[in-house]
Amino acid sequence: MPMRDVDRNPKAVWDAMQKGNRRFIEDAQQRPNQDQSRRSQLREGQNPRAVVLACSDSRVPVEIVFDVGLGDLFVIRTAGEIIDLSVLASLEYAVESLGVELVVVMGHESCGAVKATADALDGGTIPDGFQRVLIEKVSPSILVSKAENRNTVSDFERQHIIETVGQVISRSPELKAHLDNGTVGVVGLRYRLSDGLAEPVCTFGVSDEDTNGVGTS
Repeated sequence: MPMRDVDRNPKAVWDAMQKGNRRFIEDAQQRPNQDQSRRSQLREGQNPRAVVLACSDSRVPVEIVFDVGLGDLFVIRTAGEIIDLSVLASLEYAVESLGVELVVVMGHESCGAVKATADALDGGTIPDGFQRVLIEKVSPSILVSKAENRNTVSDFERQHIIETVGQVISRSPELKAHLDNGTVGVVGLRYRLSDGLAEPVCTFGVSDEDTNGVGTS
């Protein structure tokens, strides 16, 4: 089903994205909304159903991973999916002005920003210039994970997703209000390069079994 035909609620959008990811894993992509008529339609404006804050890593092509097309997702990408004011503004724009029903924070397996931060905290070299910001932004997540005796790189990656989701919710009152009234859901996930799965790490407002991800192994 094309994303534009999905019911207008957070759970329906998340379910559709999971189904698209399953098609991607099984090499059964439908590649919807990628034809000339869709391009022409989008000249009149956009109506994405989810906003995705993803890592900039070239191995994590968001629309391909979820088997969606043009105009289906509003995608924001930063190295290590780190947050600054422009990212928060973009998230709020997607929620307030475009009316998306789902906010997704998408980390991934073998994240270079997470590994570089872990190495730096273990006595390695901290990069010069603006790259240093990546280490500063990711470090708190790794320190939380270590404090809870979760010390693998995959543990660090999952914790960074959890911490980033927490920041998104706590730092944007507008987004939090939509989450509280049920018009927006929030999902943190980790894309696995090894098998293509978009692995849920924490969810809010998309199911009866929402989880904050604490204790994920």
